[in-house]
Amino acid sequence: MLRPPPQLTVSQWAERHRILGSRASSEPGPWRTSRTPYLREVMDALSAVHPARRVVFMKGAQVGATESGNCWLGYILHHVPAPVLAVQPTVELAKRFSRQRIDPLLEETPALKERVAPARARDSGNTLLSKEFPGGILVLTGANSAVGLRSMTARFLFLDEVDAYPGDVEGEGDPIALAEARARTFGWRRKAFLVSTPTIAGRSRIEREYAASDQRRYFVPCPHCGEMQRLKFERLIWEKGDPRSVRYHCESCDQEIEEHHKTAMLAGGEWRPTAVAEDPHTVGFHISALYSPVGWLSWEQIARDWEAAQGKPEDLKTFRNTVLGETWQEQGEAPDWERLVERREDFRMGIVPPGALVLTAGVDVQDDRLECDVWGWAEGYTSWLVDHLVIPGSPREREPWDALAKLLARDWPRQGGGAMRIARLCVDTGGRDTAAVYGHLRRLRDSRIAPTKGVDGWNRAQPVQGPTPVDALVDGRKLRRGLKLWTVSVSTWKADLYRRLWLGRGDAAEFPPGWVHLPRAIEAEWV
Repeated sequence: MLRPPPQLTVSQWAERHRILGSRASSEPGPWRTSRTPYLREVMDALSAVHPARRVVFMKGAQVGATESGNCWLGYILHHVPAPVLAVQPTVELAKRFSRQRIDPLLEETPALKERVAPARARDSGNTLLSKEFPGGILVLTGANSAVGLRSMTARFLFLDEVDAYPGDVEGEGDPIALAEARARTFGWRRKAFLVSTPTIAGRSRIEREYAASDQRRYFVPCPHCGEMQRLKFERLIWEKGDPRSVRYHCESCDQEIEEHHKTAMLAGGEWRPTAVAEDPHTVGFHISALYSPVGWLSWEQIARDWEAAQGKPEDLKTFRNTVLGETWQEQGEAPDWERLVERREDFRMGIVPPGALVLTAGVDVQDDRLECDVWGWAEGYTSWLVDHLVIPGSPREREPWDALAKLLARDWPRQGGGAMRIARLCVDTGGRDTAAVYGHLRRLRDSRIAPTKGVDGWNRAQPVQGPTPVDALVDGRKLRRGLKLWTVSVSTWKADLYRRLWLGRGDAAEFPPGWVHLPRAIEAEWV
């Protein structure tokens, strides 16, 4: 017979039992939800007594989101024992999370320490990625591991930094869907916590999940007029060049609000739904780093970061994602070809320009030819198209591949003296002649050649994954010395390339970092 869940919330459990140690916290001691009052409702939605089955948290940096998830894990281990699956973007990050977050949680909270035996104990059931406790088990894995995602059924799912998950995990589908499938057998008792700073608009998982929720925002009172409002970056005002002058201006009375007012404002705040959820069992929370408690990320530092990011698209993207907790709108379409033709420059093809530090090449396999682009690279992803070569012949035949191999032995003269060779050559194997391409690359056996395959989806954390062995014996074992394939997130690299192609110079004499230099001799058809 199923017993009703104990009438205790996650925030109540944390207040009674959670101890923060100096190993994992800048503020060691007993957990105080009053330090981050906005986390109370988030944590309580994760409680066994709350009807929500999915809790979505889209947030900026330094707001304590991960620690709210850790409090939930402690609550489960101590109060509602059950199988738990905690997913980080990669297996390596899961190992780091275990060492830096989970181990301190277990060791420094007495109520948990007595329930989970130390890993060094014989038959403890405690390893780096698996923690057994009476009535349940906590398994940690990476979103890049299909085996890890389907290794167990789990009542509770902690899906951390979901925007860094791959779009497809080892050909088995979306990692969030794979993980949530493991909880279906628990019916109404299951619960998933999805947490992340957002990334790119239209591709962000956490943005999509939040948009489908009731979209709660944290409203705080003005210390002067009492008007409830949510903190907005545009209301943070300072004199240009003097971030120390920063003040928040109330949207109602326009009075200046200073940093020290924030503590009382957070304590008097409340979450308010701003939409109707598509699923009534999904609740969503959004909060920016403007709410970060006094002593963490200050408004002054936010102003400094904003000024430092001006004119730097990558820094502006980071600011919007990690400080505002909002998605970044990419200029996701390629510029018109006429615009790219106009920006061609006067440098000779076949000669490595000054500034290029390394050469790479990419090969596109067509039905009747191989097309090879040679690129020079410098710091900040600044690049030059050094050469474009067409090698005629069917990819099924030997001759074009032998000609390609000769390119790796070729010296490319540098402007001003000296020469360079191609350091890495990538070959796209995703066409119609994959088997033939594999065969020729096995024959060439050059460590500088990297077979690649494009995959759909967005993967900012690991835009390139591998290498993965593709050669196997009859019994299925992979050949250690066989061909190895690299998978490439096409959407991620396209977005980055388009961003760099959209860069403008304005009146500046110097090219900005990341500029794509194209030679005058390249044909408009190539562009």
